[in-house]
Amino acid sequence: MILHVHFTSGVPVYLQIVQQVKAAAAAGALRPGDALPSVRALAEDLRINRNTAARAYEELEAEGVIETRRGAGCFLRDSGQSPLRKAVRTERLAAEIDSLLVQAHHLQIPDADLRALLEERIEAFRERQSAPTAPVPTPARSTPT
Repeated sequence: MILHVHFTSGVPVYLQIVQQVKAAAAAGALRPGDALPSVRALAEDLRINRNTAARAYEELEAEGVIETRRGAGCFLRDSGQSPLRKAVRTERLAAEIDSLLVQAHHLQIPDADLRALLEERIEAFRERQSAPTAPVPTPARSTPT
């Protein structure tokens, strides 16, 4: 798995890592039980502070995406039941949807077009998920400024 960070994107580096690990897991590029790089290796590879890498892993573990095995490292958890209550999961998703709706409004996207685009993206996601080795699209790495 190759992660990339963009230091000028405005998105905190640890959140970029969280998002990319989640995307890799959802797309099938990471399978349950797959090992993630150590905090030290990730920090060196991305040229970031170890605390930033550790924070990303802490967030992923808190969300139930990965598990830390003492002395062995971090691994992708089985994608079974999320440790978060349904109300919390729904609330998080609703916030993302609200953000999407605001963006669509500002771009003057009609509701019907937004629904069609959502259906198209769901279908594309399901196809990538069912592909045997689905690649995860990642942007090119930028250098620190």
